Amino acid sequence: MYGDTKMRGRGGPGLRGGNPVWSHVNCHIDLWIELLHGLDLTPVAALPCAVRQDFEADHFTQCRFPAADLERLYGLTMHALTLYDSLESHVAAQTARGHVVVMELDSSQLPPSPGAGYQRHRTPTCIAIDVLIPEAAAVGYYHTDGYHTASGEDYAAIFRLAPGARSAEMLPFTHAEMVRRSAHALVEKTLLDASLALLRMHLGNRPQDNPLTLFRAAFPEHLERLMARGEPGFHHYASGVLRQLGANFELLARYLRWLIMQGQEVPDKAAEACYTMASEAMVMQFRLMRAVISRKPDRCEDCLDQLEASYQASVPVLAAHFGEPAP
Repeated sequence: MYGDTKMRGRGGPGLRGGNPVWSHVNCHIDLWIELLHGLDLTPVAALPCAVRQDFEADHFTQCRFPAADLERLYGLTMHALTLYDSLESHVAAQTARGHVVVMELDSSQLPPSPGAGYQRHRTPTCIAIDVLIPEAAAVGYYHTDGYHTASGEDYAAIFRLAPGARSAEMLPFTHAEMVRRSAHALVEKTLLDASLALLRMHLGNRPQDNPLTLFRAAFPEHLERLMARGEPGFHHYASGVLRQLGANFELLARYLRWLIMQGQEVPDKAAEACYTMASEAMVMQFRLMRAVISRKPDRCEDCLDQLEASYQASVPVLAAHFGEPAP
């Protein structure tokens, strides 16, 4: 079985509604947005980390919620799950205590969701399990845009119970973390104040150089490799570079919009500049795809102009407005 019994709209207030440019960010952020929302928390408050995205010579920093931010805002702590028995037994022990287990796995282990291609394209992904009933071979978990359930053969695939799939040698290569509530989550004004404090802290650790200037310098070499490899290599490049860039700044735009909704003063056009980066990254992705298919290189100079200028109108402006973190 495969359902959306707890799906209530992506991310809750501040992240719900509209027509997003990027429907997904990455498996970590997509999962945590849904998990936090499922725990009746406010995921948008954890988005200040988006201001720290940098260009890492071959990709843009993948946005992830820092563990310290999750603890400060929501009272959630994470601990590595030591695996020495079957994965099923470890997860059962923790969910029975009311904890959630976040674990990484191959997307081919999951049942295919409507419109998705997990069985066609094998990629790393992660799920958050909050319910496990071993005697019924049934599990409930968060993944990407909602809450799902699996049983029977799908359950066996997730926990490697099929003949030949479960072996002691494979367990060390499964990464799993236990998530538990160690303190009460902040609410309303205290949540907003803590989120603003995190924003100042992350702005104080933002890239000192415009990441888009660095990307622009590296792009001619990227384009040369893309044209040489053709379409098979394009999708991985687009995911690690253009989607990480565009989706990150779309999240930052939604965070700024949430601050405005909370009565905070935000620099004029900063959110607009973030949305421009999100849409321009998508335009560049389409143009590069067309270039690869037609075998006609496109240097995307106008896209890079827009991205570079929009970054300058967003993160540095926010840093000047919100100032340095308190000592």
